[in-house]
Amino acid sequence: MVRGPGARALDGGDQDRMKYLIVNGDDFGASQGINRGILEAHRDGILTSASLFVDRPGSAEAAELAHRTPSLGIGLHVDLDGHRRAEVREQLLRQLKRFVELLGQLPTHLDSHHNVHRSPDVRPDFIAVANEHGLLVRDFSKVRYIPEFYGQSGGRIDLQNISAASLAHLLRTRLQVGLNELGCHPGYVDADLVSGYATERELEVRTLCDPVVRNTIRDAGISLVSFRDVPGLLTESSMPQA
Repeated sequence: MVRGPGARALDGGDQDRMKYLIVNGDDFGASQGINRGILEAHRDGILTSASLFVDRPGSAEAAELAHRTPSLGIGLHVDLDGHRRAEVREQLLRQLKRFVELLGQLPTHLDSHHNVHRSPDVRPDFIAVANEHGLLVRDFSKVRYIPEFYGQSGGRIDLQNISAASLAHLLRTRLQVGLNELGCHPGYVDADLVSGYATERELEVRTLCDPVVRNTIRDAGISLVSFRDVPGLLTESSMPQA
């Protein structure tokens, strides 16, 4: 994995010029194929972080891979599909407990499948549980989320949107000074994967590992970090809330 300039606390001078980027792969643990793609994108590409499903066919394998890959930051990808509003806090705490059982530590951050934590009915419980455990939540911290790297548009496949050229352009134009998170969904299709986003995942793996993308990161002076680096980077920061 290619890294940019070393991560350091954002003092007054750094705030004027540094761009930090977390590249986070959702759906870690969904299947062996997803796990393989995420590890490849980390080992050979720019991916720095992943969000773990704790109740999927590949969850135990993903946890073992994470143990063997300490450079990869791991957050919790909360799955609330099929659960009622009254069950949100219970599910959050259960999945957080399962995460600790699998990884032996708290997640670096919380996010959710299909980003349902943004919903006004769900958000209060997410924020409350995160605050109780000292965790960051996607979209509700000083890390600015960038969702445009996605291989569908208007419900139809749009592979051009996840090409190396498209990602390089996004990195040059959409990152702001401070902390940024690029969402992605790399992986390989296998029998355990039930998803309307399949072929796109394999192209994401190739794009995240493409030299064009790595060179863009280097030339733009972007520093690749993970969510575990955020508290240290913010120690001396006075950046406005994202």
